[in-house]
Amino acid sequence: MERKKQGHVMVVPCPAQGHVKPLMLLSQKLAKHGFRVTFVNIEFIHNKILRSMADDDDKTSSGVGSSQIEMVSIPDGLDPMADRSDLKVICKLVWGDSILPTELEKLIKTINNNNDEMMISCVVSDYFMSWPVEVAAKLGVKAAVFCPSAAAIFVYTINIPNFIRDGIITSHGYPTKQQIIQLSSGMPTMHTSKLPWNVGDLATQKMVFHGYLKVSESLKMIDWWLCNTSYDIENSVFSLLPKLLPIGPLMEIESASHLDTNPGSQFWVEDSSCLSWLDQHKPRSVIYIAFGSFTTHDQIQFHELARGLELTSRPFLWVVRPGSVSGEQKLGLNSHGFGGNDNLRKIINWAPQQKVLSHPSIACFVSHCGWNSTIEGLSNGVPFLTWPYFADQHMDESYICDVWKVGMKLVPNENGIVTSEEVKNKVDKLLYDKDIQRRSLEFKEIMMKSISKDGQSSKNLNSFVKWIKKA
Repeated sequence: MERKKQGHVMVVPCPAQGHVKPLMLLSQKLAKHGFRVTFVNIEFIHNKILRSMADDDDKTSSGVGSSQIEMVSIPDGLDPMADRSDLKVICKLVWGDSILPTELEKLIKTINNNNDEMMISCVVSDYFMSWPVEVAAKLGVKAAVFCPSAAAIFVYTINIPNFIRDGIITSHGYPTKQQIIQLSSGMPTMHTSKLPWNVGDLATQKMVFHGYLKVSESLKMIDWWLCNTSYDIENSVFSLLPKLLPIGPLMEIESASHLDTNPGSQFWVEDSSCLSWLDQHKPRSVIYIAFGSFTTHDQIQFHELARGLELTSRPFLWVVRPGSVSGEQKLGLNSHGFGGNDNLRKIINWAPQQKVLSHPSIACFVSHCGWNSTIEGLSNGVPFLTWPYFADQHMDESYICDVWKVGMKLVPNENGIVTSEEVKNKVDKLLYDKDIQRRSLEFKEIMMKSISKDGQSSKNLNSFVKWIKKA
């Protein structure tokens, strides 16, 4: 009877690493509160995560509350030969016509019909998808949305109808002219050439935009809007949208065990050998470079970055994800003498990033400015060198460099290349900037306070938990 009281939550993330990870962290928080959680991925992502877990010899646990979390999958209906790692394919799957809503409805009905005591009491949907919310409403199940990005993206999305009305964008999301948007002082700026739905070709941009538009409409039927952030770092946003509740940063900080590596959400095996390598270095001496799960650099840019890192004469830890360099990756590494590791360089496929950023030897973070990376860097007091790739990463860069002032921008030259000289000069400039270092440490304190027992993010999460238990 107690399990029935606690409830059963279904969590549905977008099929991307930067979405699956924070939603799994939220699931672990809910599991700690006693909820049964069904975590739903598409089959391709589900299998990718299981392979990653199976290939990781160090993984001895499936995470906090793992006995309460069941990972399941639904088919995507795509051709078996479709490239599900292609951004256009993913966008069409999430925001175009697909069988995912039908398959999710089948899953919820199957669970509810087979288990009266543990029926789904709430669906927590990734903010970027409207169809899980629509399915929940159809079946009479409560729903909430969780935004794995900055709260600012939430506000900009809700204002899409106003942007159309004011002639800033067309009804298909294309900018009418080049300009900078800022909804209020203290919020990050957004240039119309770098809108969040500006991904891929024009057809993909149009499809993604209309997905955003559907999201803004579906929010009207949702009582709970949650976000992986805190009041203090985005207070201007919450003054515009008080209904949105921050519950972040969602990070596993309770334990230094395997549990905080967040198994059950990683697409690639985390190489923990980098941690013992970091142990060999002085405090605040190592440059950490990681560009997330989608960023791709060509060979020219890759080599410029490599040369720049060597010019700094500082040790560096560089995550070179499989497929992140166009052309033959191994050839690219070896052609610059990067085939192996030594005391000054460590190159890995994927990192246990939270542990890396909390390591005392890390001096700065060269980042693509994905929100997970932004939150993790900010929560550990690490200064940034920013290098956004697409979508809302440009807005996150504005937060880092213009609003919070905890980082510096890496600026491409007239050919769009971030040169080796730019890398060296900005590293040197950043690491000698005492004001940035001081502000970075201040933001670490702010973030940790928000998730303390009496912090506002903790209070908001507890309120959400109480709401679900009433379902």
